[in-house]
Amino acid sequence: MTKPMQPYVVGFIFARGGSKGVPRKNIRPLGGRPLIARAIEVARRSSLIQRIVVSTDNAEIAQVARECGAEVPFLRPAALAQDDSPEWLAWRHAIQELEVLDGGRKLDVFVCIPTTSPMRAVEDVDNCVRTLLETDADLVLTVKQAERSPYFNMVVLEGDNARLVIPPTTAIHTRQAAPAVYDVTTVAYAARPDYVLRATALFAGKVKAVVVPRERALDIDTELDFQFAEFLLARRLLAENPE
Repeated sequence: MTKPMQPYVVGFIFARGGSKGVPRKNIRPLGGRPLIARAIEVARRSSLIQRIVVSTDNAEIAQVARECGAEVPFLRPAALAQDDSPEWLAWRHAIQELEVLDGGRKLDVFVCIPTTSPMRAVEDVDNCVRTLLETDADLVLTVKQAERSPYFNMVVLEGDNARLVIPPTTAIHTRQAAPAVYDVTTVAYAARPDYVLRATALFAGKVKAVVVPRERALDIDTELDFQFAEFLLARRLLAENPE
């Protein structure tokens, strides 16, 4: 009896050159290593990901990515690497380019591992892939428990009047009594490639979620985020090497 073929799972890391919040963010050292290296390392440690491909418009990032063990088989067009470029279109471009370079071979699972969540664990990525493979989801993303609730302490302003984003049907006096809500994180995404190619948005199909702890869900977007990441990394290293 022949064994079933292992799904063709490719991990993609999207790292454009322009970054205004944190200049040269994707290759800036964090704990002595380029930020992108930490995403590549997690992908390399995954038992499910077979290839690691970096999509970038920047030659320096491409060089660093190759030195860290990733492939950079194509460069992203400048039109897909602007501040306002939808990353969904960069996802599509990467899938299409790789399939052409692979002679038409189709991906079974597309995995996005953003550089900006350096505290993630490999299990967070693998859990997304497994959930996709074991369910009818079109896409699986990671979430963390939200600190604010639209039912309790998040408001919209209408002139100088404030109202709850989602007015509850009955009075809610504590955040704990409100319905549980979650923040989408940038820890990992796993999707069916045909869904990325045909859908127009992340939530256009059936989306499932993997919950990750807050300490692994940090998303670096500002200098303060970067400093906080340095603190969390130092604390993690101290816990792993107390002496």
